[in-house]
Amino acid sequence: MSRSTPEYILAALPTHQTASLPHTRPVRVTDTLSIGGSEVVIAAGPCSIEGFDMLLASARHVKAAGASLLRGGAFKPRTSPYAFQGLGDEGLVIMAEVRDRTGIPIVTEVLDTRQVDRVAQIADVMQVGARNMQNFALLAELGRCGKPVLLKRGASARVAELLLAAEHIMANGNDRVILCERGIRTFETGTRYTLDISAIAVLKHETHLPVLVDPSHAGGRSDLVMPLSLAAIAAGADGLIIEVHPNPPAALSDADQQLTFEQFSDVMIQSARVALACDRTIKLRESDIRPPVDRTQLLPPFDLRRPARDTAVVA
Repeated sequence: MSRSTPEYILAALPTHQTASLPHTRPVRVTDTLSIGGSEVVIAAGPCSIEGFDMLLASARHVKAAGASLLRGGAFKPRTSPYAFQGLGDEGLVIMAEVRDRTGIPIVTEVLDTRQVDRVAQIADVMQVGARNMQNFALLAELGRCGKPVLLKRGASARVAELLLAAEHIMANGNDRVILCERGIRTFETGTRYTLDISAIAVLKHETHLPVLVDPSHAGGRSDLVMPLSLAAIAAGADGLIIEVHPNPPAALSDADQQLTFEQFSDVMIQSARVALACDRTIKLRESDIRPPVDRTQLLPPFDLRRPARDTAVVA
């Protein structure tokens, strides 16, 4: 990646950019929601849409907990052809009905050019999954579509390749692109992928596009979502996309990495505290993000200092 002449042009920071100006150019999703400003935006919901009731329950909870977008897959690209592939068009209809009832915007994945028009009729944000990051025909079609696009980094893609994929969308007329770091494949087997925290800083330095992080796919385990979320916000991410399910063990896809409603609420509270420390916001009640008043609670329950020698004579 050349600093003097980047391979990407439309995604690069303007040459006149100064330190006094914000680097990120927000992407407007709705009249009341933009990604890339001072607010850390959270998208949350199940990996797959499995039915109306579960999606409605998920939408109501994640919205009440502070999420601004509902995520959910109607079309699911799966490694195995025998795994659950999603509900397809029925899933889109369910998402539309849930949005009508709750008012929360939706982000969902589009797999190929034949789906773009009908997904665009429903989705507020069109997601390109990691497997399709270099599906150039799809990227071009999304460029002509004009809807906001959430572009996920491929599992083996360099940062420059992610930005060039964004360039394909932007070169076809759509500058409403949001990048997503979701972990890359390394030799490490302790996690599903390796979350590239450094990529967040590089992307924020190299481009004006907003950057989201997917801690669910990166870790592949629900217990890793909290620490990866906090690290992402501290590194400068503009938002998170998190998988949440009413009953994770019964999920039809990615059961191990989906949070319960209670776990998601905890992640939101802790994320808001980190965002506050970084001069950013997450929309929660003030009482939820205020640090503990009694800081002695953070100390051990006993005094580790050596006590003064007692010179009294005991009878």
